[in-house]
Amino acid sequence: MTGLLLQWGQGDEAALERLIPLVYRELHQIARRCMAGERGDHSLQATALVNEAYVRLVDAKEVAWHDRAHFLAVSAQVMRRILVDHARSRQAQKRGGGAARVTFDEALLVVREPGLDFVALDDALKALAAFDQRKSRVIELRFFGGLSVEETASALNVSPDTVMRDWRLARAWLQREMRGDGSHDA
Repeated sequence: MTGLLLQWGQGDEAALERLIPLVYRELHQIARRCMAGERGDHSLQATALVNEAYVRLVDAKEVAWHDRAHFLAVSAQVMRRILVDHARSRQAQKRGGGAARVTFDEALLVVREPGLDFVALDDALKALAAFDQRKSRVIELRFFGGLSVEETASALNVSPDTVMRDWRLARAWLQREMRGDGSHDA
């Protein structure tokens, strides 16, 4: 897989065609995790999310792919962006929408409530990134990407212990932020 990623990064479009069947199941799992927080009648489904992510990834010619974990991390980030963009568009249409706000702790449950406010979570992740980009990436890779501690460590070039420390601190910070009592100190 790493060889195909490198070939694709060097402009070999055929490598992408060989790569997608190898990672489709994992991309679909990431999409299902992302969609678990959406309402049942959401206009995007997991397969459509994978397809939209594929279109955006094809256009990402400037990415220097490293390995499978890096590809899945970028894919998860792309899917998160798609869902956030979709949610922002829906909220703009509804002038605030009726999305139920949930705490970050609730959002981290395996079974998420329908109507997870991806916009609020995205805003909180952006605020965290302003203070600590790596902690924000840890949340993004583990929560949205479904990467293991080891895969996250590999993608970020840090130790698994660092990932776990960042995961705990970032979760606590985001919980405060989403409750509205964060003081913006990571």
